[in-house]
Amino acid sequence: MEMLSVIPPIFILLGLLDVWVQRETMIKLMGEKSGIIGILIAFFLGSAAAGPLYAAFPVAGVLLHKGSKFSNVLIFIGAWSTTKIPMLLFEASSMGWKFMITRFLINIPGIILIAFITERLLNEKEKQYIYDNIVS
Repeated sequence: MEMLSVIPPIFILLGLLDVWVQRETMIKLMGEKSGIIGILIAFFLGSAAAGPLYAAFPVAGVLLHKGSKFSNVLIFIGAWSTTKIPMLLFEASSMGWKFMITRFLINIPGIILIAFITERLLNEKEKQYIYDNIVS
């Protein structure tokens, strides 16, 4: 039942993202040559997102379809799963600010490291297969 309330708004937002954001803009902001800006945008989008983790995968598909760098999309998914703002606020109130800040500061390099290692482990053929099989 939860999926029925989450999925329709996600697909509406995906449609708007697909129409409103030009591919060239996405490539500039999160593409292969985006550098630290792409990492920061991916991290911010994932942290600011609302909804369960399964809602992140259609968004990740649109990001890939629009030309985002593979590691930036992995950072987006990692941030969505571990550093969402409401979750951080809950942790701060229930386990204390020290715990929340420590976990957050450990997660940031962990997410980035995992994303870059995963991208390096995939060869160009495997990455191209992923990009080619995105359902748009």
